[in-house]
Amino acid sequence: MTVVGPLDAMFLGAETRAQPMHVGGLMVFELPEGVGRDRAFPEDARDFVLRLYQDMVEAQQITPLFARRVRNRTRDLGYWSWEQEPEIDLEYHVRLSALPRPGGYRELFELTSRLHGTLLDRHRPLWELHLIDGIEGRRFALYIKIHHSLIDGVTALRWMQDMLTTDPDRTGMPACFGLPFSTTEPPDSASGWLPTAARMPAGAFRTLAELAGLPVIGLKGLVRSTMPFQAPRTIFNQRISAGRRFAAQSWPIERLEKVRAITGATLNDVLLAMCSGALRNYLLELDALPDRALTAMVPVSLRGREGAPGGGNSLSTLIADLATDLAEPDRRIRRIMASTAHGKGVLSELSPLQNLMVGALGFGVAGPAAVLPGVAGHTTPPYNVVISNVPGPVDGPLYWNRSRLLGMYPASIVLNGQALNISVTSYDRQLHFGLTGCRRTVPHLQRLLGHLETSLTELERLSDHG
Repeated sequence: MTVVGPLDAMFLGAETRAQPMHVGGLMVFELPEGVGRDRAFPEDARDFVLRLYQDMVEAQQITPLFARRVRNRTRDLGYWSWEQEPEIDLEYHVRLSALPRPGGYRELFELTSRLHGTLLDRHRPLWELHLIDGIEGRRFALYIKIHHSLIDGVTALRWMQDMLTTDPDRTGMPACFGLPFSTTEPPDSASGWLPTAARMPAGAFRTLAELAGLPVIGLKGLVRSTMPFQAPRTIFNQRISAGRRFAAQSWPIERLEKVRAITGATLNDVLLAMCSGALRNYLLELDALPDRALTAMVPVSLRGREGAPGGGNSLSTLIADLATDLAEPDRRIRRIMASTAHGKGVLSELSPLQNLMVGALGFGVAGPAAVLPGVAGHTTPPYNVVISNVPGPVDGPLYWNRSRLLGMYPASIVLNGQALNISVTSYDRQLHFGLTGCRRTVPHLQRLLGHLETSLTELERLSDHG
């Protein structure tokens, strides 16, 4: 038995029917060359996907993380604990579905929306994998979800990548739940600022005094660029319902790099500007755009920085001004650039533990609205939306059992008071956007995809005036 860490227990304790606390992703694959091309034998494609399913449910190796079952018993004095499930029913956890042929992306996203909105069964290890057949264009998909108490979204995406290869002819490849444990061993806590801090020497806690002892100008900068509760109220910051909508689309990175070259912005600034224009037009369409600019909570990775702690999360956060009160795309991106540059400058002056404390605050301030009745929608939101960009393998194609990966779309968590999440990852010279929203609070979520395209096109036109 292993006691669940404090932050991981928060994800278990905050979960309700309307607020599932799992992360996931949708991977779309193209069938191998030759499979399903003979119209006289259309079942050939179905047989290929069926064999993949059979191989998964007959797997002999299961990574220990995927065998963890949560317990909350009287004899444990109310503490959550992890136990290893001795026998995993893979026919329960791994499921085969099919869209009515020929199923398009709209039907695929509708199915993903339903799957992402249902709770995981706490009597079993907290994960599911859905193999989805019947997608037009000789395609099939994998949708995977796993509870946030087990793993964070960044690690989940990287784990999904670990099941892929650059070899287009390789076969016999397991799904993520069957990867060798030696290459995917999770940390003691999958989301652990608190465990990370606990493992540090006692002297590290002097950083609390360091944070309090920053010069006044430093504190002002910290509040301006990294602290929450400066956002206007929007439709995204209300109480959520149980239903979800998921929408996804890919854009070539070269289009954003063109804007980066024109403006001198970072690629992430261009991504934020693309989201800013889309959110502005979406809210204008609903007659719901506030006069004040929206803000976004943006995770900032600390990995690779000297002295950065390890653990499940090594993240800080900054609050980005999205400049949605400005109609001109050139002015919006300039203000976004100034906001993120200032925030990164402030964070660069902090110690690793101070950065983690800022990160914990950035994520943690969404908690009260998520768990306290009546808070969401009636108080100043800490920020309006979460926009996360997780770097992935960008240069070349990847394969799973000879099937080429076409797109990898993150599916994240929404909370009371935070009804929209925009997560992005990069792969094969494209950015893959996954939009997760409350079905009731964020109407017509799929329209945001069109607004994202319009916003990027407006940014590309800046060269005509430059």
